[in-house]
Amino acid sequence: MSVQGSHIDRDWMIKAIGGLALLVAVSPLFAIGAEAVGYIEPLEHAAELTGARTHATVIVAGLFTEYGIPGLGTAAGTLIAGAVGTVLTLAVALGVGQGLAE
Repeated sequence: MSVQGSHIDRDWMIKAIGGLALLVAVSPLFAIGAEAVGYIEPLEHAAELTGARTHATVIVAGLFTEYGIPGLGTAAGTLIAGAVGTVLTLAVALGVGQGLAE
């Protein structure tokens, strides 16, 4: 990665965005696989084992609950949620980076 002032090497940026796009594109495969094997998030599993889940209160519902979009299938919901989450995270990171560069 070559950083010159506040400019990032264009070739590096294209590769990074391509890599992110590839990860988002294959994310439905991981969602389908997790559903097929009955994968449970470790924190949710621990909460269930300790009984903490019965005392849980939702204060703010997540934007993409369970890494998907209600009403869409597993693959489509994961793909859209992953794309939106990636774009939002990238936008925030670039914004913070620009702020720090100034």
